[in-house]
Amino acid sequence: MEEQATNYRGEFLKSPHHAALGLLTLGLGFLSAQVLGLIAGATLYLLGWIYLPDLPMFRRWVDRRREAVRRLAEEQKITGFVQRRDALLRSLSPADGERYRRLAQVCADIEAARADTPAGPAEPSADPRLRKLDELMWTYLRLLSIEESLGQFLETEGRERVPDLLKEAEAEAGRLNGEIESLKAKGNTALFETKQRYLGSRLERLDVLRKRQQRSEQARANLELVMAEQDRLDQQIKLLRADAIATKNAETLTARIDATVEHLDQTNKWLSELDEFKDLVGDLPNTDLRVGYQPTADSPPAPPVIEEAQGRRRNAGRQRQSE
Repeated sequence: MEEQATNYRGEFLKSPHHAALGLLTLGLGFLSAQVLGLIAGATLYLLGWIYLPDLPMFRRWVDRRREAVRRLAEEQKITGFVQRRDALLRSLSPADGERYRRLAQVCADIEAARADTPAGPAEPSADPRLRKLDELMWTYLRLLSIEESLGQFLETEGRERVPDLLKEAEAEAGRLNGEIESLKAKGNTALFETKQRYLGSRLERLDVLRKRQQRSEQARANLELVMAEQDRLDQQIKLLRADAIATKNAETLTARIDATVEHLDQTNKWLSELDEFKDLVGDLPNTDLRVGYQPTADSPPAPPVIEEAQGRRRNAGRQRQSE
């Protein structure tokens, strides 16, 4: 309590109220050019310094000012986050951008249905249920981006025929070992040393190929999990829409959203373990304000996507997983 009072006095010192107090008391005392005027001005100034910071009117002014500063800081955090989110959304392929927008429309349907619930219409920005929709869509967007990155990596590695190169390198290493043993037995020292250096170089190449193969296998496993998490989130958000439309009960909808968000902790923990996607890991800004999930006006809409082409892309991804 004492510390809070000190804070209010510190705010009073920097406030226009203090400037007005000094002008009306000390200033007028100096202008009077009389000793009694100076004494009266100084006395009134001291009384004002003692009592004015404790007045409810002044404290409400300080609280409003602090709230405005806090709100501005939160809005700046949200602006930075929205710019990052929109940049990530623009980096998606047209097909994945369309998938995101369709699921965002499902969330918009949930919000529309929420407006009909008893707790709905008042201050939607303060509704924690809607903020949880923002969290779900942010995780979904990150999963889409990771899926594309993993798919591009696997496509590139597939063109390089790493498994075939690995088999050839292993066979070559075995053949060179046999040749070296033969040269050693014959006592051909010069050719033996040359072959040994050559074998060392090829073994290093073999080690690199094995690491590439391991990364490809891990990427396939990660891609399978990413796509499974996408499908799970997609279906759970659509289930939320069904509940929001079918039941006009705010408590039921809140419980369903809470259960859905609980799964995000495990998903986000797993995402944080993917070193190559560290820049995609991060929570929404810690604020009571809504971040939203819809692209801003500055984010151009994705081109129309033909359903058949989109299906082929998803099937190709699943086929890579099974190989």
